[in-house]
Amino acid sequence: MFNSLQEILSTLKQNKLRAIMTGFSVAWGIFMLILLLGSGNGLQHGMENNFRGTAKNALWIWSRQTQVSYKGLQAGRRIQFTNEDYNHLANMFDDDISNISGRFRRWGSGTATYKDQYGDYDLEGVRPEFQHIQIVDMVQGRYLNQMDMNEYRKVAILSLPVKKALFKDEDPIGKYIRISKVPFMVVGIFENPERRDEEKIYIPVNTAQRVFNGNNQLSDLAISTNALTVAENKRIEEAVRTTLMKRHRVAPDDKQAIGIWNTLEHFKQAQGVFSGIRMFVWVIGIMTIIAGIVGVSNIMIILVKERTKEIGIRKAIGATPWSVIRLVLSESVFITSVSGFLGLVFGMGLLSAVSMVLQRVAENSPNVENIFYNPPANVSVVTSALVVLIVAGLIAGFVPARKAAGIKPIEALHDE
Repeated sequence: MFNSLQEILSTLKQNKLRAIMTGFSVAWGIFMLILLLGSGNGLQHGMENNFRGTAKNALWIWSRQTQVSYKGLQAGRRIQFTNEDYNHLANMFDDDISNISGRFRRWGSGTATYKDQYGDYDLEGVRPEFQHIQIVDMVQGRYLNQMDMNEYRKVAILSLPVKKALFKDEDPIGKYIRISKVPFMVVGIFENPERRDEEKIYIPVNTAQRVFNGNNQLSDLAISTNALTVAENKRIEEAVRTTLMKRHRVAPDDKQAIGIWNTLEHFKQAQGVFSGIRMFVWVIGIMTIIAGIVGVSNIMIILVKERTKEIGIRKAIGATPWSVIRLVLSESVFITSVSGFLGLVFGMGLLSAVSMVLQRVAENSPNVENIFYNPPANVSVVTSALVVLIVAGLIAGFVPARKAAGIKPIEALHDE
């Protein structure tokens, strides 16, 4: 093996410039393939990060104004969801729904105070099931539970930014804050993995309605379904919309009165876009590598032509056609493997450096992770690239190897 390596290096040394330029074309092809795939991964991970804090098969339902008059009711009427809507959907779609919660929201008007610290934060009254729809990471304490609902407890869980603003380094669990002058005991601290800088307070929805004179009103509804496909989730979406439109006497063709965001539909659409991007990247990368393969093949043909006499002598003293083919193929694979490996290393190194920089930037600007997150190409991509390299080397050397194997000793020596 050592002698074979020496022979390969000796042959390439005689054609250094051509070997370097050819190797560079292969290295550049692999470098661009890794860079493009890593960038595609970064964008896809950023997209998936946007959905990390939300159930993938969720339906977010909010009310708007009617656009069409119907059954004696004028257009422009505002739809108001109530607890009865929650109960009706929970009972009617029991087999299709895994979790459902109504929300009572007070945007930026939940003035919370603790000792001499205060701030205006988004206040939301939710049910315990909401944690399976709007997914948060519990940093400390617990989430709201059914006992809080049953007993109308004045308890609250705070997002991490709210905790830092009100309590600084003090342990907040079991302490009381005042929300609009009403005392609430802090039972948990959470972090939203999707929006880490979110300043929000959750309290039981029925407590919120009672304390803040909400009667039985709900701002919106949130559902996670048992659907596994977009079509199934779309069916549930339309059934929920139709049910709510009938309950609130909305015209069947007034699709604007009730808004629904189907997360599964949007998630699958985004995945489809990135599948197309990945395919496009592979096509561009492989075309670039093919250009390198052509270069390697050309230089190998030149080398075979320059070594016609040598190959003729080898065959004259007993070298088999297979040994000649193996010699040429080994040189071809050597060029593509070494140059491709260098391109691979530089590509992965650049992506890792970019990933480290983005992680530091994300510490101060968390929304960066929602755009471009964890770009390095994964192990499967690297393995695929290495396989492509070996196959490329074999393809590049195939034509020159056949040409070399076909050289006849008498003609080679005679031509010389």
